[in-house]
Amino acid sequence: MKTAVALTLALACMAGSAAAQDAGRTATYGEIRLSAGFTPDPYTVNVQAGGNVNGSNLPGACTGYISTAPDFEVTYSAGSFPLVFRTLSSEDTTLIINGPDGRWYCDDDSYGDGDAEVRFSRPQSGTYDIWVGKFGSGGTAPARLLITETP
Repeated sequence: MKTAVALTLALACMAGSAAAQDAGRTATYGEIRLSAGFTPDPYTVNVQAGGNVNGSNLPGACTGYISTAPDFEVTYSAGSFPLVFRTLSSEDTTLIINGPDGRWYCDDDSYGDGDAEVRFSRPQSGTYDIWVGKFGSGGTAPARLLITETP
């Protein structure tokens, strides 16, 4: 009985932390529809990275502090190109993306020098909800989100 109660509590905690990130909310810095071959490439958006929600509570290897609502939303019509999301900031930033398949994709530092990159080699058509996180103890920092099909 104790095991069943512990398992139920653990599942409830996981569901509650993932539910804090609501991809259905209006993105703070806007949204765009892009199709394969879009221009300009990269498409850039200025955002404030960070927030008061610990991204490590999400499934996967997510890290960084983020806001509740997505920072930006991309509805993408896929073709033969990869779809790549990157951050640029003087602070250590992370990326947390809820893809069209409902899965969470996360990164910290793959773009080098404290910047993040999430690459979809064979992207799906659909909506990508993007959170730009700030590594560390929270707060916010100016950042730029880059969306590109160029490696």
